[in-house]
Amino acid sequence: MATFELKTEIPPAAAHALEELLAEREEQRLMVLEDKPSGRSWLVGYFGSPEEATAAWRELAGATDAAWAAAAPTVRELPDGDWKDSYKAHFKAWKFGRLHWVPVWQREDFVLPPGEEVLWLDPGMAFGTGNHETTRLCCERLARFAATQGNSGRVIDAGCGSGILALSAAKLGFTRIAGFDNDPEAVRVSEENAALNGLAGRVKFHVADLVTGFADGRTAELVLANIQADVLMRFADGLCAAVAPGGQLVLSGILSQELEAVRTKFAALAQGWHMESRVLGEWADLVLVRPA
Repeated sequence: MATFELKTEIPPAAAHALEELLAEREEQRLMVLEDKPSGRSWLVGYFGSPEEATAAWRELAGATDAAWAAAAPTVRELPDGDWKDSYKAHFKAWKFGRLHWVPVWQREDFVLPPGEEVLWLDPGMAFGTGNHETTRLCCERLARFAATQGNSGRVIDAGCGSGILALSAAKLGFTRIAGFDNDPEAVRVSEENAALNGLAGRVKFHVADLVTGFADGRTAELVLANIQADVLMRFADGLCAAVAPGGQLVLSGILSQELEAVRTKFAALAQGWHMESRVLGEWADLVLVRPA
């Protein structure tokens, strides 16, 4: 089956605003790629037909008055190998603690150090490789939690997307893990990625939103939510209520200029909780620790 690539260069200064627009529209077919060494950025998407690619572009261009949206993108057919190879220039293996996140195309050559774990990442757009700052912030918090608190606690990945956080928890030895997303396709992809890593059945993935996902009163020692800032603030009550006594809530998907607003919102609801944050590039996380 042929794959068609839609690609257009965008000003680097527009990259973060465009990522926000894609998130607001829940657009799963298009993404922003940034090559930080060269300072260049692109909007890229992969489709089953040129008509599908053109329609997606028109919908997006109609939602913004940015000057770059006036230029028509390039749409070209890619053989399957070229489609996968296009990711290799942007996504690299990385590690934190004892867990490695490695593109699946490096599987034959990668040597795993003794006592460490690897999560294989599909080159397709839906899974990504965790290179984005928001995902990396969450992965590092997860690895730190496992190193300092152990892996006996429960983990909830709220808005699991492609499942990278929940599956990373499984690789770190957690056994009670749930992941949910309001998009059935995301849940399907998460289960496929579990199978890719020999983790089928290890995570209870299901379709739910930030209300129904916690409706049964379930709590966890570690709750992860890599979602845009306005959504985090809108559902702050439910997210805080899902944290077990002594547990942690890890929030990401927050632009650094939004951090103070998110901190203020959660501080009002979680009085007495310890709070800390990190900034990575243009993005930030916020961690809240509930008193035991």
